[in-house]
Amino acid sequence: MSAVGLLPAAAPPVAFTRRPVTGPRAQLRAVCVVWHRDLLRLLAEPVRVVTALLQPMLFLFALGGGLGSLTRSAYGVPYQTFVYAGALAMPVVFASIGAASSIVWDREFGFLREMLVAPVSRTAVVAGKCLGGMTTGLFQGTLVLALAGAVGVPYDLPLMLTLLAYMALLAFAFSCFGVLVAARMRSVQSFMALTQMVVQPLFFLSGALFPLSRLPGWLAVATRFDPLTYAVDPIRRAVLGAVGATAAAPGVTWGGYTVPVWLELLLVLASGAGMLWVASRAFRRG
Repeated sequence: MSAVGLLPAAAPPVAFTRRPVTGPRAQLRAVCVVWHRDLLRLLAEPVRVVTALLQPMLFLFALGGGLGSLTRSAYGVPYQTFVYAGALAMPVVFASIGAASSIVWDREFGFLREMLVAPVSRTAVVAGKCLGGMTTGLFQGTLVLALAGAVGVPYDLPLMLTLLAYMALLAFAFSCFGVLVAARMRSVQSFMALTQMVVQPLFFLSGALFPLSRLPGWLAVATRFDPLTYAVDPIRRAVLGAVGATAAAPGVTWGGYTVPVWLELLLVLASGAGMLWVASRAFRRG
């Protein structure tokens, strides 16, 4: 008998399988990965940032400069300063919603399906997309915030931090809205058409361009049902309070009750959280 025959038979190779990690850490990592992907997309498209600033600049310096001499007596402040709250809200809203269009692109190219079959909850994917849209909107709003001195708003640190917090909350709410709409859209053209049809009226009815006091009856009612009204008003109160023109921003009223800022912010937060929940369920059904 040969020596080879005396050796024990080699054991078959053991196949090691790695079980997917589905704990809280994995969910948080999925949120960060989706958010980081959207952030890289934003940084890779500088033209997108520049074009988003065009409309706020037109409102501030073209419309504001042209109407400034006509409205100073009515508002007590230059119109550019008055409309600055709307100019801050505009890029935040449109950029936050526009960032969700990447979901439609990912669906068309099949990448969304790969994300949804990953061993993480779809809520984590939705939260990551909302966080990415929120970051995009806040980034573009910050660029307009840097123009504060050009319209007579002081670069006061508490004021700047307050405005950043308000814009972050606004970006969160409308990012969730964008993800909710994108969850059921099959083409980017349909997504953009639907969001524009909804957001344009919301913006013009929010009081971004005019004061909410002394409006016609039907218009006053419409502004109170506009969720964007409760995001623009705190920004305007902060801006005009910093320049000593609080009388030009009396706030939103329900009957004779003036809605406090904390309640306005709570309404914005609740609407964003509600849309996040609905968007998560829409992705589960998808």
